[in-house]
Amino acid sequence: MTAPAPAYTTRTVTGERDLAACFQLRKDVFVREQNVPEELEYDAYDAEAVHVMAVAADGTTLGTGRLLHGPAAVAHTGADRTVGSLGRLAVGKEARGLGVGAALVRAIEDAARDHGLAAVDLHAQTHALRFYERLGYEPYGPEFMDAGIPHRAMRRTI
Repeated sequence: MTAPAPAYTTRTVTGERDLAACFQLRKDVFVREQNVPEELEYDAYDAEAVHVMAVAADGTTLGTGRLLHGPAAVAHTGADRTVGSLGRLAVGKEARGLGVGAALVRAIEDAARDHGLAAVDLHAQTHALRFYERLGYEPYGPEFMDAGIPHRAMRRTI
């Protein structure tokens, strides 16, 4: 017996329409739910990042995340050019608990491999540490605040 097909797929963002859907989801999750100031949510790195998204069969955007690589990632990874930076991972309320977040992390790791990277760093909100640990990420360094939310740096060799 084969497993049922997932109710969503993950893919790399292509075009402005996809990017707008990802930005809207990030606004819903980070700005509206978590009260991150909108001017902090969007940055110059968005233009250079590889964005991924999870899309339901009906076309609804369920989740998104981004990968910084090359010069854009250096400030986030301790200047190691072989390490990418996973960030802005967001899953809409209706899609939480469906495995969307884990699927997006794996899609970002695939993109990192495609760019020749050896590891992926991220800055996890402390409430999400266990989620990332289950995916093989290890915390390092002290807790720090970002947009008023406690975070820890984490890394996984891919």
